[in-house]
Amino acid sequence: MTETAPLTNTAQAATGAARTISGAPRKRTLLGGLLKTARPKQWVKNALVVAAPAAAGRLLAPGAPTRIALVFALFTACAAAVYLINDARDAEADRAHPTKCHRPVAAGQVPVPVAYAVGGALAVLAPAAAAWLTTPALAALLTAYLGMQLAYCISLKHVLVVDLVVVTTGFLMRAMAGGLALGIPLSRWFLITTGFGALFMVSAKRYSEAVQMAGTAGATRALLTEYTTGYLRFVWQLAAGVAVLGYCLWALEEGGVPNTGVLPWRQLSMVAFIVAILRYAVFADRGTAGEPEDVVLHDRALALIALAWLAMYGLAVANW
Repeated sequence: MTETAPLTNTAQAATGAARTISGAPRKRTLLGGLLKTARPKQWVKNALVVAAPAAAGRLLAPGAPTRIALVFALFTACAAAVYLINDARDAEADRAHPTKCHRPVAAGQVPVPVAYAVGGALAVLAPAAAAWLTTPALAALLTAYLGMQLAYCISLKHVLVVDLVVVTTGFLMRAMAGGLALGIPLSRWFLITTGFGALFMVSAKRYSEAVQMAGTAGATRALLTEYTTGYLRFVWQLAAGVAVLGYCLWALEEGGVPNTGVLPWRQLSMVAFIVAILRYAVFADRGTAGEPEDVVLHDRALALIALAWLAMYGLAVANW
């Protein structure tokens, strides 16, 4: 008896240690699952909040960087809330899907009630924080974004054309957010160029999905079976044309401010903008523009064109 007691105590200690060790990963797994459900890869889209301040030349104004960072965080929280609620709602359907079954909520890594609770909390706290820390206009925009995106998750993603409009409007709202937070008036050319530029990328993505999933489109996105590739091609071509027209009209309009720069950078930036649209259209036409962030980040030529455009646009705003 005296010899087995130490062994028993040792076994109990080992068991307790194992429980402690296993408990920590379990907690980390839940947090990791919540983070994965929030889609960190998609957070790059929220960088659009710098668009309006950059267009107005207020990006580096006193207090602007801090305010813009806050807007980025608030929009990220709203997007995370939508993803969490969407995955909780679609958990049963995702479990029957060959790839979506690996999502944390569908796989059981994040319990459905927890996903609903965290998503709901973020959906309430983000607009409240915006009203307290920024402006009522931004709080209203975030509330509208949440309502629109949740309606999209529930029903609007199954409505032809409306699904394209909702996703495009989400991008436009991101671009507007920075301007509302800093009290910057949003010009009509900014809204036209940003809105149709977003529609160009959204419809090009849908077109690429339809091309790549021809014959099995419904397995990934049921609404793709309702669109024809010809129609989606028409949409992204129309959107690209309007975006280019809107940008050119902005570049040619002096707005009462004389150009004192070395060169007419506003007008010259049209060339880089048009070339960037044409370069992106190559991937859209091939049906390989399914992930816009991958196209923008992985194509070296497009990256160089974008840097050239940024340089000329910056010189135009600074009036050098």
